[in-house]
Amino acid sequence: MDIKDTARPLDDTSVSAFLRSLPARPVLLGLGEARHFVEELGELRNEVFRHLVEHEGYRSFAIESDCLMGLVVDDHLTTGAGTLDDVMERGFSHGFGASPANRELVRWMRAYNERHDEKLRFFGFDGPLEYWAASPRQALTALHALLDGPLPRTVVTSETLDALLGPDDRWSSEAAAWDPLRSIGRSADAQRLRLIADDLVALLDTQAPQLGAEDRERAALYGRTAVGLLRYHYWMADASPARWSRLSALRDGMMAANLRAVAAHGPALVYASNLHLQRNRSFMSLGDQQLEWWSAGAIVATHLGDRYAFLASALGTAGEDVPPPDTVEGILSTLPWDRSPRRRPPPGPGRHRTRPARLPRLRLLPAGPDPARHDRRRRLPQTRRPARPAGLTARPHASADVPALSIMEFGHQPKRHEG
Repeated sequence: MDIKDTARPLDDTSVSAFLRSLPARPVLLGLGEARHFVEELGELRNEVFRHLVEHEGYRSFAIESDCLMGLVVDDHLTTGAGTLDDVMERGFSHGFGASPANRELVRWMRAYNERHDEKLRFFGFDGPLEYWAASPRQALTALHALLDGPLPRTVVTSETLDALLGPDDRWSSEAAAWDPLRSIGRSADAQRLRLIADDLVALLDTQAPQLGAEDRERAALYGRTAVGLLRYHYWMADASPARWSRLSALRDGMMAANLRAVAAHGPALVYASNLHLQRNRSFMSLGDQQLEWWSAGAIVATHLGDRYAFLASALGTAGEDVPPPDTVEGILSTLPWDRSPRRRPPPGPGRHRTRPARLPRLRLLPAGPDPARHDRRRRLPQTRRPARPAGLTARPHASADVPALSIMEFGHQPKRHEG
């Protein structure tokens, strides 16, 4: 069957139809970004999430952001703690707090919770890391504090823990990401901290009945994060050629563990790079190296099976960059469905007038045999940490040979200034 015969506009109706077409109701629905910081896709994501909440029973949202920082957002949604400005500054990593679409999402979720008894939850599911990694201090000390109260005396004093951790900047130096010799991960202190973290997690497992449900959830998160960070730091100190593939795999492994915890709260929309959510092996070029590892989506799908579903996005057009006609993106770009232009306020004094930016053209391909088989050469444009403005050309990093996948294609029209 031709792709044009199966594609349809992506809207509330098609999202529900997509869910009905699946063999099982997904507990995690992944919505992948072809590129971060494309606001139009974030706006559409908000529409999709509102529809899922109001019509499909979804109550959780998870994003590719620091899992510990995400607690700030979740506290705000459930209790009203903090101002919106403060939450956007302290509750997101990777610069995602500056996104207007993310701000609107948090505002809407808080307003919803004020009107309903059944609360919406927010989760970051990335580790406190990217290429570099944060100090394990926050996770370790928070876990220690939870276990040092109602549980038997823990395996280490807070003073000893603080001395072993030392200054945070010796852990979080970005230079260590590129120079293994700068990493603290295989020092005597770090090795001892790995044993302590393991003992604390074991203590939590054996004494969990003494904790309330909220404390158990927080302690489990702190334990996963502490162990994951210390393991990541250990491999940052590795100088072998496999270093970056190992680190990429460890990061996605932490993501997958967090996503499985999110799944315990019922249906959730998960928003992240295609690279992390796809169900197959991930590939990325880094200098002269070709990195290869299993994505978080692939790991989660191994455990959840049909209860994990994934919608990938593919960048169709960006400014004058038009995809070749014999690719999936090129075919989808010829379809007539466009969303309405946004209405912008008139420019103020001294400001340039901009043309209304066209919202994405969106098409949804149903799940089934790999739609990328239409053109084996096509690649989904994906990036881990894009620093380019949204209107620039995306560069492909991952194979599109993804079985049982639906592809959402969008075309982004950048702003153009007029005299």
